[in-house]
Amino acid sequence: MLADICSYTRVEELVLASVSQLALFVLIHCGTGILISVINRYHQYLADQEFGREQKCQLPPELPKRWPLGIDRIKELWDSNAEGRLLSFLCSLAKDYEPGNNLYQFLLVGPRAFHVLHPVNLETVLSLKADGMRVGYVDYGFGCRPAVFAPLLGKGIFTQEGIAWRHSRDLLRKQFMRVQSQSLDRFCEHVDNLIACIPTAGEVDLQPLFFKLTLDTTTALLFGRSVYSLRADIDQDVVNKGFSESFDIALDGLSKRFRIAPFHFLYAPPRFRRACRNVHRFVEGYIDEAGEDGASWFMDRGSRSNDEIRDQLVNILLAGRDTTACCLSWTFRLLVRHPHIMQRLRSEVAIVMRDTSSPTREQVRNMPFLACVVKESLRLYPPVPLNNREAIRTTVLPTGGGPDGKSPILVRKGELVVFSPYVNSRKRNIYGPDAELFRPERWETGELADIGWAYFPFSGGPRRCLGEDFALMEVYYTVVKLLQTFPCIELPSNETNEPVGTERQRLSLVLACADGCRISTASPV
Repeated sequence: MLADICSYTRVEELVLASVSQLALFVLIHCGTGILISVINRYHQYLADQEFGREQKCQLPPELPKRWPLGIDRIKELWDSNAEGRLLSFLCSLAKDYEPGNNLYQFLLVGPRAFHVLHPVNLETVLSLKADGMRVGYVDYGFGCRPAVFAPLLGKGIFTQEGIAWRHSRDLLRKQFMRVQSQSLDRFCEHVDNLIACIPTAGEVDLQPLFFKLTLDTTTALLFGRSVYSLRADIDQDVVNKGFSESFDIALDGLSKRFRIAPFHFLYAPPRFRRACRNVHRFVEGYIDEAGEDGASWFMDRGSRSNDEIRDQLVNILLAGRDTTACCLSWTFRLLVRHPHIMQRLRSEVAIVMRDTSSPTREQVRNMPFLACVVKESLRLYPPVPLNNREAIRTTVLPTGGGPDGKSPILVRKGELVVFSPYVNSRKRNIYGPDAELFRPERWETGELADIGWAYFPFSGGPRRCLGEDFALMEVYYTVVKLLQTFPCIELPSNETNEPVGTERQRLSLVLACADGCRISTASPV
């Protein structure tokens, strides 16, 4: 018995010794790995510093902060977003850096971020070439964005990079080129359904109606037939109604994931996942119906799988619905608050249209003030007001550094560059002292003929929006039809006529007004 006990004790000691040795080995191995990583990072840091010195780089001004890690700034961002005034807060910060219009450094938890304000730097980040040289477009990527959007958008054009993105863009460019040669009659049925939802004398919020309109027109474009969400309370199919509701839930989930990135994986509740699956099944149903030949021209199969086709269609559906609906909402919200501009636009529409009931492309081209109104609306309220890129290699921005804001800026691999068409559109040293005012006439005087990269509501460079023509034509057509149908569209008496940019906003993936777009229709006196 004693021998057995001694034998057991000896085995136990050997096991403990082995475990200790294994733990020591693992500890040494991990420690060595960490040490090597630290050394490599330090060497890369030294190399980056040397590269920066060679390029004569200097840091831009750093955003002041009172609390450690910039917690006070995080709180300000959180509070302003909760109040619907995040973009207004960012504009107030940017004013401190005029007239140089340079970037500023924003150092919080996570990688350093440079906030781009200078058009030259925007061109560098978004364009393939500047001054005849390959530049920022090949130096920046999406970072974690593909993973953020993956549950709904999969591997579509808005999440792809490199060769896969190039293939998708070449494919979709051909499809959108076909649209530009087609008439505007494709909008007629859906705008008529919109008009049927607006009282001839009364008040209505146009914003939710515009989101339904653009969903209907975009599904008609992509699938060959519409989901008719504007007829939800009349005769909309149950399946179509379920899709519309799931699409809203899925997009809301994506916006929440985007806000908390890179911790987006923490948000994936069953309701969100179920909504994404419902959207996918709905689109896959149209693909299955299309078969080999395609039910609509937008679904040319080629050698692509069903998943590839589905992802591309969902990507275009997202862009086609939300951005156009926001543009229409902000345009009418501005028009009813500026009746003299509304009246001038009505006069132009009346002169060009005469007795014609629906505008053609040629008639729209003969309405320059309409184009100015929409362009000014997009300037003040770009549908995607904030964006960013992550440096995939250490690179340089050409200006904005140093005390005078004229030196290059070193951007290390992994650091962020943040840019905002919303903030840039309010820079007085670009648009003049009235930059914050709604003045469409600024686009017809020639004062902005060389505006270049200071105006980019449709992005720019190789990733410039492919659906720009489709979106603008839908906006133009809808504005003309509403002005023709309702001789009196005005601001309701109980609505506040606040200055531009001071209203409460709802910022998700796109920029909408938190209080909607309420109008009043009435018979002319």
